[in-house]
Formats: sequence, structure tokens, C-alpha cells
Amino acid sequence: MWLKTANPLKEILKYGQSVWYDGLVSEEEFAAMIREDGIRGATTNPTIFEKALSGSEYDAEIAAFGARHAEDEIYRTLAVRSVQKVADLFLPVYDRTRGCDGFVSIEVSPLLAYDTAATVEEARLLYRAVDRKNIMIKVPATPAGIPAIETLISEGISVNVTLIFSVKRHEEVMLAYLSGLEKGLAAGRPVSEPASVASFFVSRVDTLADKEIEAKGEAFKGFLGKTAIANSKIAYANFERIFSDERFKKLKARGAKVQRPLWASTGTKNPAYGDVLYVESLIGPDTVNTIPPATLAAFRDHGKAEPLLKTDLADAEKTLRALRGAGVDLDLITRELEDAGVRLFADSYTRILEGIRRKIK
Repeated sequence: MWLKTANPLKEILKYGQSVWYDGLVSEEEFAAMIREDGIRGATTNPTIFEKALSGSEYDAEIAAFGARHAEDEIYRTLAVRSVQKVADLFLPVYDRTRGCDGFVSIEVSPLLAYDTAATVEEARLLYRAVDRKNIMIKVPATPAGIPAIETLISEGISVNVTLIFSVKRHEEVMLAYLSGLEKGLAAGRPVSEPASVASFFVSRVDTLADKEIEAKGEAFKGFLGKTAIANSKIAYANFERIFSDERFKKLKARGAKVQRPLWASTGTKNPAYGDVLYVESLIGPDTVNTIPPATLAAFRDHGKAEPLLKTDLADAEKTLRALRGAGVDLDLITRELEDAGVRLFADSYTRILEGIRRKIK
């Protein structure tokens, strides 16, 4: 007799990790994923919206605006409407988990990534426009984004900090979150209200690091595909350290939540690696993995849920030490990735506006 095995996506939750969906699908598809896969949230970005708006699905809505409205205003309105619908679907998850999950993320304009004041202003605007308690505003972890995070958290606005590639930047993000909670508390705001995730990007690190490793010769081939996971494990160990110290314990006593690491860019970009490598390797407590469509389908089909995140930390440290010793500059790689990530989203945002401009003419 054939017995259906448990959905491995649901198995992940047993180990303290929430699965979110990285993309936009129909309301029916989201409802099915919530019901059948245990999906607990969703993330969007300008590249995802570019794909959605490039088809004809939104043409009638765009045409209805006409030339009286600016392209960025039209895009913001369409994005807000889409996110509101998805947020409503995830609201029962938010309520059931008491505000830990059920979030949907919407990103500030990437054109503002190096402007703190403008980022804060747009984040407030989006937060008011979406008007859902289970919304997170995505803010990039650029030098200008760090103080914006602190301000928004202090105001009770939930934040998804995006484009984190390095352990150092991740620590700056966590400390900004703590400072924001402390400022909010000093102003009399409940620290239990804002939630936050720190989106730590994974596979893109291997994409660049592997190029340098290959150039080092045969002796270093064993390190191919190891940098990103090692980098992520060390970031997680640092997360555990920061959120177990006295500074956070005081905030936790007032109801504050930890800022969970969210593993982003977990689709495998190198076909030589397993298609669920970055999902299987980073399962552990107090984390989120936002999984793109193809990787979600692959893990549902043949993924294996095991708590591997907290294993082999010594090996992770050894890997990064060996790479540094060989001249692989991870600091430079992660800075390049941050800059490239901002450019990628900015280019998508610009193409969105250009597409809207063509459709309203």
C-alpha cells in the first residue's frame, strides 16, 4: 500500500524555521500554499513586480490612471493594492502566530538606497498606504539604510532589512534594531509591536567567491560552493550571541521579539550544486527562509528537513579562514554584492516606470 509522505516544507517548521514565498502568485495559489505547504509569509521586490507588470494583467488598471498621474505614483498604488490582497490572505497566520509570521513585505524605492531621510519618508508612506498590521517595509542594509531602520523600528513600523551579505553588516543591522526598540521604549511605545527580519543573502556569495576560488587552482577546488553556507552559519552564531545578552533580555522582558535572520537568495544558481542545497543547509530555530518558486517546488518534491544550521560551525570558521589566507577577500565580495543588489533593483524599478509610461501613452 502506497502511503503519502509528509510535505517536507511543513517538516521545516518542526525545527523552528518559517517558510515564506519569494514572489507573487494568484490569491488562489497563495491560499493553497498556506493550506498545503504551511507557507507563513511572502516577500516582494522590484524585480518581482517588474515581472508581474510586464504582462497584460495590470494593463486595464494602468490605463485607468491615464497620463494625469506620475509613473511612480501609479506603480506605488498598484504595488500597494497587490500587497494588501496578499496581506489579507496571510492575516490568519499572523493572528495564529501572535505576530511572529503572516507578514508580507513591500520595498521602498531602490533609488533612495543612499538617502536616509527619503527612505524613512517613503517607508512611512507605504506603511500608511498598505494599512495592514502584517506588513513589513523592506529597507536595504546600505550605510544610509542602517539609521533608517533604527528610526522606523522606534516608530513601531515592522521592517524587513534586505541586501545583507556580510557578517559585519548583519551585526550593524541587529544593533540598529535594538537601538530602535530602546528609542521606542523611551518614547513610551510598546516594543512588542514592531517585528523585523534581517534578510541575509546566500547563493550570490558563492557566485562571486567561486570565481576567485577557481582562479586559485586545483588545491582550492574543495572550497567551491562552501563560502555562502559558512558565511551564513557564522552570521547565525553572531545572531545567537547578540540576542542572548543582557541588552536584549531587558527588551524581551517588555515583549520584544528577536530580529530573525531570513535566508534570501536561496535558489541554487550553479547547476553543479543540488537544487535545494541552500534550503537544506540552513534549517534552524528562529529563522525564516524565503524561497523562490522553482526551489520551493524542488524542496516540496525531494527536499529533506534536518536541523543543520547549528552544525559544523568550526568547519565554517575554518573555511573562511582558509579562504582569507588564500587571498579571497570576502569583505570586498560582499561590498560588491551590496552595490550590485541595489543596482539590480534600481534597474528593475526604472524599467517598471518606463513600462508604465509606455502603457499610459
